[in-house]
Amino acid sequence: MNPAIPFIPDTAPFSPEQRAWLNGFFAGLFPRTGWASSASQAVAPATPATTVTILFASQTGTAEALAKQASKTATKRGFAPKVLDLASCNLEQLAALPHALLIASTYGDGGPPDGAKALHTALAAAPAGAALANVRFAVCSLGDTNYAKFCQCGKDFDAYFEKLGATRVAARVDCDVDYEDSFNAWLDGALQALSADAPNSNAASPVATATSTSETEAPRHSRKNPFAATVLEVRKLNAEGSAKDVHHVEFSLDGSGLVYEAGDALGVFAHNCPSLVADVLAALGADGEEAVPAPTGEAMALRRALTECYDLGRPSVELIALLQSPDAAPPDSSLHVLDLLLISACRPRPADFVAALKKIAPRLYSISSSPHAHAGQVHLTVGAVRYDAHGRTRKGLCSTFLAERALARGQANVFVHTNAKFRPPADPTTTMIMVGPGTGIAPFRAFLHHRRATGATGRNWLFFGDQRAATDFLYRDELQTLQTDGVLTRLDLAWSRDQSEKVYVQQRMREQATELFAWLEAGAHFYVCGDASRMARDVHAALLDVVTTAGDRSPEEAASYVQQLQQAKRYQRDVY
Repeated sequence: MNPAIPFIPDTAPFSPEQRAWLNGFFAGLFPRTGWASSASQAVAPATPATTVTILFASQTGTAEALAKQASKTATKRGFAPKVLDLASCNLEQLAALPHALLIASTYGDGGPPDGAKALHTALAAAPAGAALANVRFAVCSLGDTNYAKFCQCGKDFDAYFEKLGATRVAARVDCDVDYEDSFNAWLDGALQALSADAPNSNAASPVATATSTSETEAPRHSRKNPFAATVLEVRKLNAEGSAKDVHHVEFSLDGSGLVYEAGDALGVFAHNCPSLVADVLAALGADGEEAVPAPTGEAMALRRALTECYDLGRPSVELIALLQSPDAAPPDSSLHVLDLLLISACRPRPADFVAALKKIAPRLYSISSSPHAHAGQVHLTVGAVRYDAHGRTRKGLCSTFLAERALARGQANVFVHTNAKFRPPADPTTTMIMVGPGTGIAPFRAFLHHRRATGATGRNWLFFGDQRAATDFLYRDELQTLQTDGVLTRLDLAWSRDQSEKVYVQQRMREQATELFAWLEAGAHFYVCGDASRMARDVHAALLDVVTTAGDRSPEEAASYVQQLQQAKRYQRDVY
């Protein structure tokens, strides 16, 4: 920077964003060839910062958090960013955005988050043309390679923008659950492209990249810096004879500085099962003491690296390329790392093997406690996943870690994942209707404890169900006490295996259609938590039926009614 131009130093009492803006203002105000001391000398007008709109489609808060992070980065680089939820955006608004960065999560079976459904549908239906011809854009898609339609929502939006004439300034990036590096690289490239593209932009100014020692803060616990939480309790919730294995898990947050609200999730970093690690070592012909690089680059014994650092579930593209010949057919999608090793003639060196593995990503679980009722603790309700495939028993990485080994180990690395889109009503007098079969009860246990602890007076109705009443009535005693205390106004139960014909929560909703609709008409908020692939879809269909029958609406009117509930944030889902 020209030393003749006034500059706000790092020690000045401004935030980094304020300092960057002021330095950018001065850079535009005074000619770079110097400035005269005479007050009568004319000065050039300030160059306005380039506006960039950061759009997000988020269900559980990840895309929204990344959008806010992107906004801070863009500000530091001299842009004037705006953050916009696609839930409040239509085609006409998109067309007016000259620069747009879109961060989109994929939800359920390849679909968009609830709030982005309306725009996703509108863009899909719009005829090809030039409706977005003035828009320059880039898309970052979030997903999970364990799902067949990986990052499908972001792929859709990227294609829709192109179909409608928008200009892509940076290639779409599809991020797996371990998204930080990919996201940061995408954001850097997209901002560079917009900076180079925008005339009169001061986004490339060295002022914008200035940093300050005042920005350095004490490390806080997060996904990148998880907290080693003490495991206080792991107890089975199912009675003897159940076909399920659901556990209540309690952690201490003492000394962590972590805070959460009812509706948030807890991220847990798990370790692989020792028997699985032993099988992988045997397949490699290794003893486990071989030195290999950890994801951080440090040297580590192979056994420890496979236990603590690397995912032994679905193989990465790199591992498939390492273990299979180039002309081989793609492996069955149900094969895991060990399966691929066992059918491959290749026995790679340990260092090459781990280099082709994905890092263990944290698993998110809906929190089932309220900080108002369980100070210093966080609780989870976790169903252990076990099944047989390809001649061996498979175990869910994190669910069986928590069920079988976490208590003995004593600690687990955790962080809080904020989900501001899933909260009990801010107004304590507002009525709640909650549908949470199986482990879907988790956040509603938190909601109910929150309402009791805060003295909320709104009515509360819970639909819960599972296989058998005798063995699978999770938190039976707690729920009955909440009923006795008047916190839980209504409890409707559905047991799928206690009679010849299976009964599910959506059937209970239809049976109580008149009263359920009356609660909605009185302002109730409607919540769903649990399985996305079937339960949530069936509950949504049941809700439409309730509005159609009890509300005397046509199917089209019922769909509009439910959409209005979503837009008013009175219909919220936490499904997986």
